[in-house]
Amino acid sequence: MAGLRLLDPACGCGNFLVVAYRELRLVEHAVLDRLFERGSAGGVSLNLALYQQVRVEQVAGIEVEEFAARIAEVALWLMDHQLNLALSARFDQRYVRLPLTGGARILNDNALRVNWESEFPQLDYIVGNPPFVGKQFQSAEQKADLLAVTAGMRANADLDFVTGWFIKAAEYISAGHPATHVGFVSTNSITQGEQIALLWPTLLQKHDLHILFAHRTFKWNNEARGGAAVHCIIVGLGKDNPPTKLLADYVKQKGNPVHQIVTNINPYLLPAPDVIIAKSRTPLVPVPAMSIGSMPNDGGNLILSEAERDELLLTEPGAAPFIRRFVGAVEFLNNKVRYCLWLKDAAPSQLRSLPQVLARVEAVRQFRLGSTAAPTRKAAASPSLFFFISQAEAEYLLVPEVTSERREYIPIGYLPPDVISSNKNFVVPNSTPYLFGVLSSKMHVAWVRAVGGKLKSDYQYSPSMVYNTYPFPPAPTEAQRQAVTDAAEAVLAARAAFPGESLAALYDPTTMPPALARAHAALDRAVDRCYRPQPFATELARLEFLFGLYQQLSAPVLGAGKPAATARKKPQPQ
Repeated sequence: MAGLRLLDPACGCGNFLVVAYRELRLVEHAVLDRLFERGSAGGVSLNLALYQQVRVEQVAGIEVEEFAARIAEVALWLMDHQLNLALSARFDQRYVRLPLTGGARILNDNALRVNWESEFPQLDYIVGNPPFVGKQFQSAEQKADLLAVTAGMRANADLDFVTGWFIKAAEYISAGHPATHVGFVSTNSITQGEQIALLWPTLLQKHDLHILFAHRTFKWNNEARGGAAVHCIIVGLGKDNPPTKLLADYVKQKGNPVHQIVTNINPYLLPAPDVIIAKSRTPLVPVPAMSIGSMPNDGGNLILSEAERDELLLTEPGAAPFIRRFVGAVEFLNNKVRYCLWLKDAAPSQLRSLPQVLARVEAVRQFRLGSTAAPTRKAAASPSLFFFISQAEAEYLLVPEVTSERREYIPIGYLPPDVISSNKNFVVPNSTPYLFGVLSSKMHVAWVRAVGGKLKSDYQYSPSMVYNTYPFPPAPTEAQRQAVTDAAEAVLAARAAFPGESLAALYDPTTMPPALARAHAALDRAVDRCYRPQPFATELARLEFLFGLYQQLSAPVLGAGKPAATARKKPQPQ
């Protein structure tokens, strides 16, 4: 124990180091209890100074803020003093460490710019809670630090700031320290969505690391007044690959974890093979294509509130044939009303007869001409049209891009072709009740939670990352398909019994009607039977099965085969 060395490379005021040092000392106290009866050693009074071996110097830290670094040093000495008092009480003698010499080394520097190996040549453990900063919130200095650490990695500008510490720790292990183990608290973003493909091949392939233990997503409350809960994970990494690993899952994200012993933990923190889900242009199995809804990119000039629509029709009733309901995710889920000017089939003479509509079209042209994005400036040549159009000609299925984490199911539904879906939704023309049923099931929601992205803590859907990679039942029988179809229609009927209610209210876990909950439970059972006869007891069991099926359907395990083609990006005006 006296030979162990530990580093927290983002130590702040030393919270993790203080706890780590305390726990080492308490284990040492227990060892001394076993070696000697308290107060004696073979009839001779025990000299604690000879046997107490664990020292503050065994823990070290890196901290960019000088004031915090100095606090960490003092905090460790205070903890050492408290533990010396506790040891004195255990053996009925006074034990002090005077004079104070040495102490923990807290390096006041930028951890992402420091050479860890030269500063700390012998480390057994690297632990801590590095800062969580998403790509859109990073300062210019933070972005430069991260790019320096992740140079050569694909799309490294999209990585969370916390990944820099994972890369630095992996480099330390690979630089001749194969016995060093790493344990970091991290934002759960690094085990979801696109971050997986950007970070984990470097850790698992290039540096040949394995996940040794993990805690799946849990809520960690900030103790500051008004502090928000952060969705965190804990990941342990090392070169060794023991036959069993510990995986902790939080059924209730604020409750106690359920532990299980597994043979492998993959980057999604699942007891499944090291499969990395890659974006795909096309679905894994034959199902109708999903696309993003229509994007105005108009400076707001083609969009109308209910009051603006009424005012326009009062002065220009001839505009009525060109006004359509316009539905984004917020409108779809909350029964909110907006409209748009849909001028796709408007003749020039009709536009010229509607001066207020024409003024809005001219405003769109000016807005697009002023853009810094070449595609947007090009679209100024057709200012009466949406920038991107994907509107179906018949009834279509709509999936909102973002939905609340509180919902047990993703509320999706059908809309008629005269209702325009915005680019905040995804649409599937030519859908079937069977497809609606599968997408509305717990099996599909489990996949969304595991491989989809997050907006704050809410689920973020994606055709290329979620829909196209989802392992739909590969060979359901006609009877199984019909059972899902019947159950899906029962869900729609249960919704229809509450015509004035929004989907947000119907799918709120505290207000969901019992009839709708029962219909969804029946749908879950029908979808589950398309995969296997036995029920799935937990979401973890569902994901373990789905990842195995994905591996069968798509073939490549991490490190084998060619990477999947990059999906076409959705239009991004500026």
